[in-house]
Amino acid sequence: MNDKMNRAPGTQALIEQHRRFWSGDGPSLILVPTEQGALYDTERYDERFEDPQLMWESEMQRARPVIDWPTDGIAAVRPNLGVIFVPALAGQGYTVKSDQMPWPGDPLPLEKIMQARGCDIDSSHLMQLARRFYAIHRRSGEDLVCAYHPDTQGVFDIAHLLYGDEIFLAMAGSEAEQQTVFDVLEVCLDLYLRATRSVKALIGEADDGMIHGHGTAQGVYFPCGVRISEDTPTLLSPQMIERFVIPFVERSVQPFSGCFCHFCGGHPRFFERLCRCDTVLAIDLGNPELYEVEWLLQRCAESDTVLFSRLPVIDDDESCSAYVRRIGSAVRNSGARCVLRATAVPRERREAEDMLLTWRELTTR
Repeated sequence: MNDKMNRAPGTQALIEQHRRFWSGDGPSLILVPTEQGALYDTERYDERFEDPQLMWESEMQRARPVIDWPTDGIAAVRPNLGVIFVPALAGQGYTVKSDQMPWPGDPLPLEKIMQARGCDIDSSHLMQLARRFYAIHRRSGEDLVCAYHPDTQGVFDIAHLLYGDEIFLAMAGSEAEQQTVFDVLEVCLDLYLRATRSVKALIGEADDGMIHGHGTAQGVYFPCGVRISEDTPTLLSPQMIERFVIPFVERSVQPFSGCFCHFCGGHPRFFERLCRCDTVLAIDLGNPELYEVEWLLQRCAESDTVLFSRLPVIDDDESCSAYVRRIGSAVRNSGARCVLRATAVPRERREAEDMLLTWRELTTR
């Protein structure tokens, strides 16, 4: 990772460990939770959204406990601006309320979407909020905590947010209507690429690598430069995914040596298709409970795709030890590689240390 940021020695050691993992050497990685809590901190969120200093202070409260915690995670923060980050750069409105993430406003007229190609995103309000957040972090000197990207939806998700549900009718409509969908997707590809390059410049990050926390305070080094989220394609047939989604996944991430991809919902065929994408290094599932763990790992092993995901406990009575042994044994037996975002929460540091040690013993190649 040829980034321009200075990394503290402890962070650099974790990056090197992650590099070895991605090259196929050593155990799989595990992100051990520091505490039980919600994925996102939304208390007084409306205040923090407009105040980068408050946003930074809140995110740092989550990240600092990771610094010396028994985990493979790298302490990380981002400006938590929600899924509306890229669409708002194109002029879409949004609503921010306390105790919930931002909600997108009405879809834009087609003419307005077309005008977004080449629009000035660097002076937009949300990019300025991000700029101020990264400047605050840089001045803080807390280099044991790494900054990462705001939420970047994939091209199709951005198109759905901007164009609305009309996109589905157009995809099934006449050739002219389908061409309109492709025109919208081209605009969204332009937005995604330019927004990503702007954020990378603010962080001081190379195109071909990144640290990303995916909404958590525990980041992972990736030998690719971007993350995408494509939730909407879970509503589509495999044929529509092949035509309208996959080409734009590949084009959006090729300049950055690939991506890791997140999606919510249950769509095994979409998961399998992403596994076959050479540009998708890892996949995160928003609803892992909808899949059999062994099935996921087998598909990943067959395609050399990393499963980077939460995996659920069997029930509230499953201990941390039993959880790690169950998932770790499944990883070992499948031959897959995994970055496990553990959902079993240790009660004390010693239990976290045992989780980390057991995981490494079970998943070392």
